[in-house]
Amino acid sequence: MDSVRLVKDIMVKEVVTVSPFTTLREALSLMKKHDLKSLVVDKQQPHDAYGLITHTNILKTIVAESGDIDLLHVYDIYTKPVVAVGEDLAVKHVAALMSQQRIKRVLVLNNNELAGLVTMQDIMGPILEMVE
Repeated sequence: MDSVRLVKDIMVKEVVTVSPFTTLREALSLMKKHDLKSLVVDKQQPHDAYGLITHTNILKTIVAESGDIDLLHVYDIYTKPVVAVGEDLAVKHVAALMSQQRIKRVLVLNNNELAGLVTMQDIMGPILEMVE
């Protein structure tokens, strides 16, 4: 019998976070330093929601609105709340959710605390294995 692949088996556990009060320049610098396309935005209190800022959010703001990366902050453009799943969910359900919602990333939470991040790229490996 095949074992079920779970989110915790494929998620990225070392997630880079940023404060909503960080400037876009600092956020871009973090993305460049860690070679990332997104950062998780920290929650401000225990019952708050996490957010997400992507290079696409930043690019659209800079180009479309002629935004100044030193004057704008993460809180000006990030997405909150973001879609999140539990670490014991089967990968196939996360894949279906991401496909239906047309999203590329989901946060992984454990009791509303950040446990990891899953991207569509993380999912493609296990999906292709199921096809073989």
